[in-house]
Amino acid sequence: MVEAELSGESAHAALLRRAARVLPTRLPELTDRLVAELQALEPAYLAGGVPPDELWQSAHEALRVGVGALAVWPRELEGSRWASGRLARRRAEQGVPLEALLHAYRLGGVLLWQTLVEVAAEQEPDEVRLLVHVATDVWNFVDGHAGAIADAYRRVEAELTNRHDERVHALLDTLLDGRAPAADLAAAAAVLDLPERGRYAVVALRHPLPGTGVHDTPRRAAPDGVRVVWRARMEGEFAVVLLGTAGLDEVAETFGPAAGSRAGISAIVDGLAALGRARRLAEIALRTCTADGECARLDERLPAALVASQPDLAHDLAARVLGPILALDPVDRDLLLGTLGAWLDSGGSAVRAGRRLFCHRNTVLNRLRRLEQLTGRELGLPRDLVELALALDAHRLRT
Repeated sequence: MVEAELSGESAHAALLRRAARVLPTRLPELTDRLVAELQALEPAYLAGGVPPDELWQSAHEALRVGVGALAVWPRELEGSRWASGRLARRRAEQGVPLEALLHAYRLGGVLLWQTLVEVAAEQEPDEVRLLVHVATDVWNFVDGHAGAIADAYRRVEAELTNRHDERVHALLDTLLDGRAPAADLAAAAAVLDLPERGRYAVVALRHPLPGTGVHDTPRRAAPDGVRVVWRARMEGEFAVVLLGTAGLDEVAETFGPAAGSRAGISAIVDGLAALGRARRLAEIALRTCTADGECARLDERLPAALVASQPDLAHDLAARVLGPILALDPVDRDLLLGTLGAWLDSGGSAVRAGRRLFCHRNTVLNRLRRLEQLTGRELGLPRDLVELALALDAHRLRT
């Protein structure tokens, strides 16, 4: 105490330092105690996520840094926070939860404090009461380092998450582009947490441009047993759908229609290796959409998909079959083509088409006869009917 008074230091700080300078000889014993407590009280360490030898060494190092810092109290020991940050990085990489790491750090703090009090009581029993005056400062020190550990851990966790997300995106792109080697599929399945074999579909979505005033509706929850993995790319958004036992009806219900957006759903494919084909089919289905808010299933639009997959031929087909009608004024053109579309959508019934168009069946038949005269084709002839239906799809998909 006399030494502290002569140097102008507080007696309690000097006592703390004297007690701390005794602790290095006890570090192995303290480390054993701390490791035993961690293995007994903290499941994350008991589960074996950290090898036993490494756990002992890291606990020893953390205690050594803490003792060194207390031995020069109240000065900050150079490198002590860096050592704490290094430990936080290692534990984050090992997947030890932050709560478990902070629990371990605080257990170490309690152990050091108890040992400091024991040493002071042994060596200077008349002065041990002075440690009460530094208890708050010591625990502020522990909390400060705990905060540094938490900050370092979260930075590393964010880096690891970003790295994982980047890897997931890269793997999804490889699969969606059909570029994944067969030998890499098992590794991709593990990273994506998806089965290598399974029933999959891909949904291609296009959303309105920013500033149009139309926004996509919130995503609906996937049905039970269905898992969706999203990937946004320059050309649009894609959803890889693991179907389980579900079918395309559930997929269509989940993804459409959405106001302002369009969606195309592929056929069902088998396994991750077929996602490239599924993505191409989904994009073809998407091209059959003629209005926003539409969700197109490929299996329900195969004729239109054939047209959409060959745009040059589709243009030639529309021009060759519908040329005389396309040359009419817009009102007359749209009237005839709209009547043909309503008649086809009504299963060839003039009555039902008339209800759709709010006109008499005879009006529908008169318009269809005029269309036959202009095109030189007869709706009663199967080949002519196919040409007219495909040509109408080709025209609709171009406009």
